[in-house]
Amino acid sequence: MAGIYIHIPFCKQACHYCDFHFSTSLKNKDAFLLALQKEIVLQKDYLSNPIIKAEEPIEINTIYFGGGTPSILSQKELMNIFDSLHQHYTISGDAEITLEANPDDLTIAKIKELKNTPVNRLSIGIQSFYDEDLKMMNRAHNSKEALRVVKDSQDKGFENITIDLIYGIPTLSTKNWKQNLQTAFELNVKHISAYCLTIEPKTTLAHLVKEGKINNVDEQKSAEHFEIMLAEMRKNNFEQYEISNFCKDNCYSKHNSNYWLKKNYLGLGPSAHSYNGTSRQWNIANNALYIRSFEKDFDAGKQSRFEEETLTTSQQYNEYILTTLRTMWGTDLKYIENVFGNDYLSSCLIEADKYILLGDIRKENDKLFLNDKGKLIADKIASDLFVVD
Repeated sequence: MAGIYIHIPFCKQACHYCDFHFSTSLKNKDAFLLALQKEIVLQKDYLSNPIIKAEEPIEINTIYFGGGTPSILSQKELMNIFDSLHQHYTISGDAEITLEANPDDLTIAKIKELKNTPVNRLSIGIQSFYDEDLKMMNRAHNSKEALRVVKDSQDKGFENITIDLIYGIPTLSTKNWKQNLQTAFELNVKHISAYCLTIEPKTTLAHLVKEGKINNVDEQKSAEHFEIMLAEMRKNNFEQYEISNFCKDNCYSKHNSNYWLKKNYLGLGPSAHSYNGTSRQWNIANNALYIRSFEKDFDAGKQSRFEEETLTTSQQYNEYILTTLRTMWGTDLKYIENVFGNDYLSSCLIEADKYILLGDIRKENDKLFLNDKGKLIADKIASDLFVVD
């Protein structure tokens, strides 16, 4: 099993907190789509692990349109992409196909269009149900649209819907955060992704904080929001299967779970990342250069389109720790022993024991799991378990 991620690098406007690669100009959209079609063909063999020669083609069980704002694509543009994917890849008949969408794009007409494509899962970037938060983040939609689009999408037949929420926003009170969660529960969605607002360098938000025009993120308030979220999710029968992801009725994100469980994935489009078990590569984060690299008269083509690296044993081990420790499935000590060896296992146990004594980690059935307290410092714990070459 494997997944394909497709990066659509265009947005109507820039959210103040976003540091993903995108452009607010659509003038290169047609040229980008042509380049994407070429990359779909050129990368068709990437997912075949060079060490394990599979007799059958690798089956794709997830496709994820991210960005940027994939919902700016028309039905025809999406179908052209799907046609190419089916021509060059083996797509599972029950593949999870997710498309990220902004509420302001999801008119009833747009939802009907999407329903006529293979897309079977919508990821809607709500972020907050309060206008003051949306304005601070420079979101293009308002709170009424946020409520409307979820209901409209459900009415038009989309059963698998996930919404994004953000906590720790300077304008978001604890009371309003609780109400944001309650509103999400009342919408009867099966999946919620909730992220703490972070101030990324070189973003508009970082500049506004530096200028004193917006308050910085309060770590204590963010921790309080996180603890409230865990309690409310449990109360409403949502399972936390990854630190920022919750679902009910087993509606996990299959695509994102591929990342956390170290399945192979191919990234298409500018800035997209790929992993095939032994190597990692990432495309250039520049629309014009990405497009140029596919033109016939451009000799550098492949060399300029992406960078790649072969992972050392330590890098593979560190990635395993980083991804699995965040999940409800935990970090498998037997897997570490069998794949990486006794030295890695010993190192892991020595570092983990410190956090087990503090109550941040628990050890059960030869696996390590983060307790609620440990989830607040997950990145620090993971980095302490890393091995440095």
